[in-house]
Amino acid sequence: MKIILFGATGMVGQGVLRECLLDGGVERVLAVGRSLTGQRNAKPVELTCDNFVDYSAIEPQLTRYDACFFCLGVSSIGMDEARYRHLTYDVTLAAATTLARLNPGMVFTYVTGRGTDSTEQGSLMWARVKGKTENDLLKLPFKAAYMFRPAGIQPLHGVRSKTPWVQAIYLATSPLLSLLVRLAPAYMTTSEQLGRAMLKVVRDGYPRPVLESEDINSL
Repeated sequence: MKIILFGATGMVGQGVLRECLLDGGVERVLAVGRSLTGQRNAKPVELTCDNFVDYSAIEPQLTRYDACFFCLGVSSIGMDEARYRHLTYDVTLAAATTLARLNPGMVFTYVTGRGTDSTEQGSLMWARVKGKTENDLLKLPFKAAYMFRPAGIQPLHGVRSKTPWVQAIYLATSPLLSLLVRLAPAYMTTSEQLGRAMLKVVRDGYPRPVLESEDINSL
């Protein structure tokens, strides 16, 4: 498989990239982001991008790929709805619309979160925006599209949050998170399991387009 990965330097993207690099069935990974990952593995090709709503300048480099793992995302804390919608909905749909046109046989996977509001009518702003993003992604002419909704994610194998205080919490609560992964799969998964599940869904499909945390852990 040849895979495009958005957000490879974020915590989720780091875990997904690791699993792609370890997977013998993945021939090539194109990591698209604002900064380089620093990986020295032979598989990844890195493409820096400053404009995440217009890909016309780099379209030739985005063709002939089998799958896209879209792991870009921001927290809605302290952000108004217009800004959050731009960074969540506009950025994601710009990439997905371009990729659907260039790679109609592609499988697109999008990492959202538990509690996403598919009705787009709920009281939580972030959940409504995520819900609209999911709904409109599912309308695009991909071979298939899957929405991954993890709850908590335990970072493993050196995967780190770029936010220092968040990383400190992960380190302090690591034993508890490991316990929750085993005892409460509906509320906790790992960066390793998430990456492996995304690869498996691209290869084998899944009966439903939306995967909750327990679905991710079952793969």
